[in-house]
Amino acid sequence: MQFGIFTVGDVTPDPTNGTTPSEHERIKAMVAIARKAEEVGLDVFATGEHHNPPFVPSSPTTMLGYIAARTERLILSTSTTLITTNDPVKIAEDFAMLQHLADGRVDLMLGRGNTGPVYPWFGQDIRQGIPLAIENYALLHQLWREDVVDWEGKFRTPLQGFTSTPRPLDGVAPFVWHGSIRSPEIAEQAAYYGDGFFANNIFWPKEHFIRLIDLYRRRFAHYGHGTPEQAVVGLGGQVFMRKNSQDAVREFRPYFDNAPVYGHGPSLEEFTEQTPLTVGSPQEVIDKTLTFRESFGDYQRQLFLMDHAGLPLKTVLEQLDLLGEEVVPVLRREFAAGRPAGVPAGPTHAALVARAAADADGAAQAGEHTGTDTPA
Repeated sequence: MQFGIFTVGDVTPDPTNGTTPSEHERIKAMVAIARKAEEVGLDVFATGEHHNPPFVPSSPTTMLGYIAARTERLILSTSTTLITTNDPVKIAEDFAMLQHLADGRVDLMLGRGNTGPVYPWFGQDIRQGIPLAIENYALLHQLWREDVVDWEGKFRTPLQGFTSTPRPLDGVAPFVWHGSIRSPEIAEQAAYYGDGFFANNIFWPKEHFIRLIDLYRRRFAHYGHGTPEQAVVGLGGQVFMRKNSQDAVREFRPYFDNAPVYGHGPSLEEFTEQTPLTVGSPQEVIDKTLTFRESFGDYQRQLFLMDHAGLPLKTVLEQLDLLGEEVVPVLRREFAAGRPAGVPAGPTHAALVARAAADADGAAQAGEHTGTDTPA
């Protein structure tokens, strides 16, 4: 089980004092948060991709490459890479380069994003969002697995004899998650390729995400990748903690009430009752997070949103101390207890390399048995 944090990189005023960090301060804060995540024993840091204010992470691979040079074991990921508006060729090249620089500590989460104007900014039509996601990933998948690609589709110019460089590290593509908050087509896509499916699991009641994850698990098995229980699932989460739950609620309330995403809507109490948001003590976070397995089955990755809504960097770093020292160690033990042997661990580059080698050995042995490798 992997635990980590993800950020959307928002630049939001602090409602308690009216101050707003500069873009420079926010970018540097994201780097500090990633380094703190490694320091407190987390496994993953993931950044979103946005191309509009008030967000700063327009170039995730630039940021993750910088963080890679300042960390040693942290898996570096995206919480959205826009498969609809980025060129698949550029995604293939950028993430393969990052994979080499980070010695394999890289994966990515593909998504369509939730900002409508981004489509025309990059020459696309939002009404083609699902077809773009399907076609662009088909090309990306091929670019990482074939040295020379001939390809033709609807949304970009054809490729003839094209080789994406650099090639993936150790001949193994980065692990891909397909993220969605609403689209069964994306769950189907993840299942078809045998990739991971990440349910944002923040804004809506759990019943909505149960349906998406159940669909993904069933279709994963349908396509022959394993049992439903062996499908690779990730979940988002959202927490704010203090030692005393009353202090947590009192401190977080003005940030919640004024947050651009959910402020001026349901009350904090209503939101925590109806969604996975937990505001309280570390034990309350542990208790609620453990219920996720009851709803979604055993899963591989849990990411928490910690640094949004104008929370100052000092507060976020304090939250990470609580997460790393008091919450995650307990969650690791509890999630490991009773976990069936057939449920895979969270994806790593080393595991992907080992699986590729095992698959190659299996194919070679099958060839020997059938005589297909016998010289003429």
